[in-house]
Amino acid sequence: MQLHGKRALVMGLGIHGGGLGVARFLVQQGADVTVTDLRSAELLAPTLAALHGLPIRIVLGEHREEDFRSAEIVVRNPGVPRESRFLQIARAAGAAIEMEMTLFFRHCPAPILAITGTKGKTTTTLLVAAMVSAHFPGVVAAGNLRVSALQQLPQLSEQTPVILELSSFALEGLGEAQLSPPYAAITNFSADHLDRYGSLESYADAKRQIYAWQNPDGIIALNADDPGTQTYFDPPIERIIWFAGQLPGDTDRTHAVGWRGEQLIYRTATSEDLLLERADVRLIGRHNLVNIAAAAALACSFGVPAGAIRAAVREFRGVEHRLEFVRTLGGVTYVNDTAATAPEAAIAALESFEQPIVLIAGGSDKNLPFDRLAEVIAARVKAVVLLQGSATAKLLGALPAALNTCGPYDALETAVRQAQQLASTGEIVLLSPGCASFGMFRNEFHRGEEFRRIVHML
Repeated sequence: MQLHGKRALVMGLGIHGGGLGVARFLVQQGADVTVTDLRSAELLAPTLAALHGLPIRIVLGEHREEDFRSAEIVVRNPGVPRESRFLQIARAAGAAIEMEMTLFFRHCPAPILAITGTKGKTTTTLLVAAMVSAHFPGVVAAGNLRVSALQQLPQLSEQTPVILELSSFALEGLGEAQLSPPYAAITNFSADHLDRYGSLESYADAKRQIYAWQNPDGIIALNADDPGTQTYFDPPIERIIWFAGQLPGDTDRTHAVGWRGEQLIYRTATSEDLLLERADVRLIGRHNLVNIAAAAALACSFGVPAGAIRAAVREFRGVEHRLEFVRTLGGVTYVNDTAATAPEAAIAALESFEQPIVLIAGGSDKNLPFDRLAEVIAARVKAVVLLQGSATAKLLGALPAALNTCGPYDALETAVRQAQQLASTGEIVLLSPGCASFGMFRNEFHRGEEFRRIVHML
């Protein structure tokens, strides 16, 4: 894509680095760049500081129609709905609508391995990166990891594999541009982001874009255990490599990676290879065994040998904000799982522990049901401490009246101190909200950082 001299508008600067990376990239390519964001200079201060000195016009606190009418290229932040009135204005004026990932795919010289799914994306992405880098040096991991993919372009060659975590929002843009990675995986599929998509079918359609535009020799790793995957995804069978918590036995899933007892097996039509043993795994939770199988399936498809896969898993200690050990105090273990922003993710966390749990939950609503989460809470949780938010009343209404519940609290410190009072030696205090974080926090990572800070103060 020719960008030199083009009037480019970045819609949504954001605070995770994506908009910053886009703006810098456009300047480097010689575009005439304007950035527009509804937020204030105070909220965007760190990002604005990183842009200081660059030839960029910045419009904050509003979007101006004239900026969209005059733009030749508009790069929208993933958080901007594709139905935005301002994008419609730009389209009507003839502008090309891009996203960071569409620009990256158009300019990337390297092979791309990409991962999406409702939960487990980040852990699986970083597992794939660890496995691939153990065999192919110079691997880059980016995407929905708070790392700008575009800023990695200068270090890439045709021999540098790129591992990307892709959200459904990013995949919307790739689908519109008819771009899919040659190697892809969907970790699982369940209800999420229904406040944006309105239906599971619409949400699934965004996820399908990860394989919809692959060439005939593309690879897609799919979860053989997951009902949502079986219901909503149907790529050509010859492209699929299955993964599972238990190695599939049916003949139409011959190409697969799965657990057989304590061993992870890679099976093809002509052979079986032992990849690693359960004793090699440091992560807790059955869901992480499936994440490891997903990562190994993609790595095997890319030609990574068993030894590199085993070495990577042995060294992998998890990802911050996902079942992250914070501290043991008075015999109580504090665990940060703030990235559980949907009920299914919180269920996976709860099912990872045998000890009694004091759960900190609640937050803002994404139009998701809480019935199944409430059942698991009732079966596994000693007490629930609720955070204030638009989804909290819905969650509270689904919980049994006999369950010990406290709150909702409008301060996380109050909630953590209440959980400390409720927990006894040998028990877990688990922040796994099952809800988004908007309102009380900038994002879920801010929530997790505050949890860690407060726990270390106790």
